[in-house]
Order: sequence, then C-alpha cells, then structure tokens
Amino acid sequence: MRIVVAGSVTRAALALDCPQSVVSRQLAQLEQQCGARLFRRTGRGVVLTDFGQQIHGRVQALMRLADDLQDEIDCSAGVPSGEVHVGLLPSTVGALARPIFAEVRRLLPRVRLHLVEGSSAELEEWLALGRLDLAMLLRDGGQAQGDEPVLARMALCLLGRAGDAVAERASVTLDEVLSLPLILPGAPHVLRSQLDKLASQRGTRLQLAIEADTVGLQIELAAAGAGYAVAAAVSAPGQIRRGELSAAPIVSPQLLRTVVLGTTAHRAHTLATRRVSELMRSIAAERLPAP
Repeated sequence: MRIVVAGSVTRAALALDCPQSVVSRQLAQLEQQCGARLFRRTGRGVVLTDFGQQIHGRVQALMRLADDLQDEIDCSAGVPSGEVHVGLLPSTVGALARPIFAEVRRLLPRVRLHLVEGSSAELEEWLALGRLDLAMLLRDGGQAQGDEPVLARMALCLLGRAGDAVAERASVTLDEVLSLPLILPGAPHVLRSQLDKLASQRGTRLQLAIEADTVGLQIELAAAGAGYAVAAAVSAPGQIRRGELSAAPIVSPQLLRTVVLGTTAHRAHTLATRRVSELMRSIAAERLPAP
C-alpha cells in the first residue's frame, strides 16, 4: 500500500525509513505468495497491474479493519498511537511545522507524524484520496464550509522589496494593487481566481510580472524586486524581520483568507488523529491571526 501511494519502491522505502532492498525483497515475496505480479514498471515509477488493481480495494478494506481494531485497543488503553498524515499550507509552514512536530513528539510519543506541504487544491485532493488524515485548507471570503474548524482568518498584504515606496505604506487599496506588476501563482489557484474575478468586476486585467506557484518563490522574487506578491504577512516573517521585505495591508476592500482544518472521509478518525487535530488547533490559535 505504501508503494501504491508513493508510486515507486524508492519513495516507499523513504517513507517507511528502511532500505530499498528490503522493500523490494518484501514485494517480491508477496508477489510470489500471490502467484502474480502486483506492479509493473513505468518510466516514472511503478503502477498496479490488473491483478494488483483487482485486490487493491480488498487490501484497503482489510487495512481499515486493522486500523479500527488497533484504534479500539489503543482507545481502551487511552494511548494515542499510529501514523497521522498531515498537510500544511506553504504560507503556514514557517509558523506551524516546528511546534507541531515538537508538541506531537513531547505529548504523543507513540504517534508517528508525517508532514506534507502543498497548495490548498493539492491538499484537498490528497484528503479526498485518503492520502492525508488532516490538512489545512483555504477558504476565501472569510467563510468555512460545513463544520470545518476554523484555524485562522488572515488579511492579505502587498509584499514588496524593502524600501519600496508602495509596499512601505500603511495600506494600499485593491485598485492600486491591480495596477501593479504582480507575482502570482498560475491558474487554477484560489488566489489567482479571486484576483482575476475582482479585476474583471472592475473592468481591468491583472498585470503579471511573473508566475510562481509557491509562496516561497513569490516572496523571494518580491524581495528581489521582480514585482509584488499578494500574501498574508505570516507567510514571510523571516524576510520582514530581517528587513528584506515590506508588507502593506490591502484595503478597500480588505481581502480575507480563512484557514480551516479538513479531515479525510476515507477512514475513521482515530484517537491519534483526534489528538493531533486538537494540538494543531491549539498551536494555530497561538501563532496565527485569530479566527
């Protein structure tokens, strides 16, 4: 199942923290027991054979039953344990990754934490596929969907090179932002779609300096003077603190971004995932702008 998720024996071995030769040998033994190949090689890794696809669903069901049994045993003992896969947004990694790791290690020593970074769209897809247990997701307009726990509501800023006359102002209007050369993610992206829609409503078009698909790239390019990024100030605490970047809040209207915590529907919420979820909400309340 790790090979299925990873798409290669090498990446599965890294995820399992064991030598590739061990994983390859175990796979060969399993295929010998099955009497058929489970995977076929491609130029980019491995994929399931027809036989592998046939039993994949059955194996998933068995693993869910095993997880449920393990969780029942652990819950009876009151000890959270097992793996928890968590997705973090790039804009929150700097503020949350270290404390989440440290607190899980300190308070939940039998929980094995697996952290992944990705865009909101990627994390939502991985949640839907069951590859993640928990993930931070973006909801624009300040509203969450359903019963999603809200971790933070962040006002977006215009980020520019330190000393830039516009970025160092106390605030900048949305109309002014739309007239500037912007460093934005390529479509489709939540922020790009939002700004495209706002520009269209005002009868104008975005002025793109360059497309960059991660917040880290956008911030680095903005600090180098390649244009202006649009992000929450919490995305670039180090650059702002070191005087490499300036941030002007966007007003008229203010652009709000809501960060929620999503949970996969593909498997039961275990004692371990519940405890990690509680820890994430507590840490976010301390380190991110209040909901």
